[in-house]
Amino acid sequence: MFNDCSERRAFRNVRVSAALAVLAALTIALTLVLAMPAERARAEYPERAVTIIACFPAGGGTDLAARLIHVELGNALGRPVIVENRGGAGGSVGTGVVARSTPDGYTLLACSSAFVVNPSLYASVPYDPFKDFIPIIVLGASPNVFVVPEQSKIQTMKELIAQAKADPGKMNWTSPGVGTTPQLAGELLKLRAGLQMVHIPYAGAAPANTAVLAGLVDFYVANYGSLTGLLSAGKVRPIAVSAKTRWPDLPDVPTLDELGIKDAESDTFQALFAPAGTPQPIIDRLAKETARILAEPEMQAKFAKLGLPVVAETSEAFRARIAREVPMYRDVIDKAGLRIKSE
Repeated sequence: MFNDCSERRAFRNVRVSAALAVLAALTIALTLVLAMPAERARAEYPERAVTIIACFPAGGGTDLAARLIHVELGNALGRPVIVENRGGAGGSVGTGVVARSTPDGYTLLACSSAFVVNPSLYASVPYDPFKDFIPIIVLGASPNVFVVPEQSKIQTMKELIAQAKADPGKMNWTSPGVGTTPQLAGELLKLRAGLQMVHIPYAGAAPANTAVLAGLVDFYVANYGSLTGLLSAGKVRPIAVSAKTRWPDLPDVPTLDELGIKDAESDTFQALFAPAGTPQPIIDRLAKETARILAEPEMQAKFAKLGLPVVAETSEAFRARIAREVPMYRDVIDKAGLRIKSE
């Protein structure tokens, strides 16, 4: 077939070159195929209605925050955005539903700080806060506020701490419920300041408010939004906030950090998440459109009226928040012995 070695070498080189050309073509084709989902997501999302699952019942902070933005977000996306309530197990039921949903941008999660608390509070939850979700954006966040009844002789947090240390185990306090961020803020105070105090749990803010007004507890920790009525009526006296800086509506009330109580910052956030695996172009669009909506003065006024000032914390900053708060609350819950075995 071949007259000499040079012809055989030439034929072999042609075959190798042809094989390399085919391989190069396959590589290019594979690259294009892999890029198609992201490009398609960017160009066509959404093609139908988007559902936000609020992991608490209607009327709560998470539900209200989601419903404040869902119409405008739908207008921005060009498709309806529907809010669906899936309460249960302190928010874990709805969160688990979204964790198991298809990561295509059509099922999102609206959740509060329960997202970072529940993995430590409950013996088991149907999601992993790091592996199962992509944080999109924090809508708003409200600090926890330490207040005393108006008839209390305690005027400042320093006085409260001094009294608690003088009579270990004698001082009592309350919050809206076991495992809520206000209770965990109180537990953080106990740990950081080395205090022994008795927590009296109530099932929600309403009965806790009644106990405070009746003077049945020495102090109360609650989310700022749930305290606005009591504060404006002068029924309680604020003595500290758990925010990074002083709260604009309470300019004369010091932060715990200012009082020398370090690493005790806590708040209650409301935020949007997507299931892990959702294409990045979809995450980026949702974050961009939501941030634009939250920047509108009228929307900011609506959130402020709920006692939930807009934060619009980006995905990157939100990831950092989750990375900080999950272990922080785990430490508090473990040391306070607050784990819930079942719902």
